[in-house]
Amino acid sequence: MKPFVNTLLGACALAFSLQPQAHAAETEPAQVNLDYAYYSPVSLVLKHFGWLEEALPNTKVGWVLSQGSNRSLEYLNSGGVDFASSASLSAVLSRANGSPIKSVYVYSRAEWTALVVRKDSTFKSVSDLKGKKIAATKGTDPYLFTLRSLQKAGLSKDDVELVHLQHPDGRTALEKGDVDAWAGLDPHMAASEIQAGSRLLYRNKDFNSYGVVSVTDKYAKEHPQTIAKVLGAYEKARNWAVKHPDEFAKLLADESGLPLDVAKLQLSRTDLSSPLLTAQDVVSSKAAAPILVSEELVRRGVNVDQVIDQLIDPSFGQALPRP
Repeated sequence: MKPFVNTLLGACALAFSLQPQAHAAETEPAQVNLDYAYYSPVSLVLKHFGWLEEALPNTKVGWVLSQGSNRSLEYLNSGGVDFASSASLSAVLSRANGSPIKSVYVYSRAEWTALVVRKDSTFKSVSDLKGKKIAATKGTDPYLFTLRSLQKAGLSKDDVELVHLQHPDGRTALEKGDVDAWAGLDPHMAASEIQAGSRLLYRNKDFNSYGVVSVTDKYAKEHPQTIAKVLGAYEKARNWAVKHPDEFAKLLADESGLPLDVAKLQLSRTDLSSPLLTAQDVVSSKAAAPILVSEELVRRGVNVDQVIDQLIDPSFGQALPRP
């Protein structure tokens, strides 16, 4: 493992060392568009305080709300945003299916998804869901979590009925009894636990992928200095969140419109301590990749390991000044 790690990090360091010379005359873009999301609380801090606007005084900054990783990556691939917040495996799936994107930063490492059932449910394990309806948002981490959980229980997606709903609608469907289980995502999952007494049927922290900020390959090549400024502003927001947990929880509650206890439950499952992509993230992504192939979520013949090597770019984060 060590030779692989050293090779990866050395290559990334070399790649970044060449960027300032190649792009010394970069022109700051007239506008930068980012998404923000309730599953990415640091993005809410960044938007609230206007630190990116301060870092890019000559650039107009636009914000777009993402309801899930699928929407975030759709915005990125369509040009609606330049920086997108998604689950890392969702980014792998997007690149594997032809979207030329790079992940450049980790906005959180959270246990943000689990399989959720109603408080009166008699289900005790994932295997009890055979033949049942599960709400999930296709192309997101909760969807992939569901597939991995089914696989671990000896089931496949054909053994259940997957109902494709956006995350808030999945919560509503569960609580109304329209589905038997829901692939939850915070803060909606935390809200359902507290407000409706919903129960986490199956948790597996190792099946949760981490949250990444991604850009297109073209943007990474043309605007490395802008990316550095955006990630620097993200770091300012992350450091503030770590140092002000009570204010952070209140901000999340205010921005999402959810009660403070819901925000605190979400943040109790959110790790903001490791924002840099590393060789270990490459290893973790590759360990999770087989589910994409076995469930035929990627095009036939795609080398997913190669896709991950192309996707994860630690060089931008490694160049950021450390506090």
